[in-house]
Amino acid sequence: MPRHSFLSELFAFIKAHKAYMLIPIVIMLLLAGLLIILGGTKAAPFIYSIF
Repeated sequence: MPRHSFLSELFAFIKAHKAYMLIPIVIMLLLAGLLIILGGTKAAPFIYSIF
């Protein structure tokens, strides 16, 4: 049985159950996670200047 990543399983679930209203939620969670990760790096001053 091949192993799949969490995101591929999530998108397969969304496609199979036609739960397309979850896509904006997933995108916003991914963007928030990216901001948290980049907030601890040297890119933080550039991120904060955007807002």
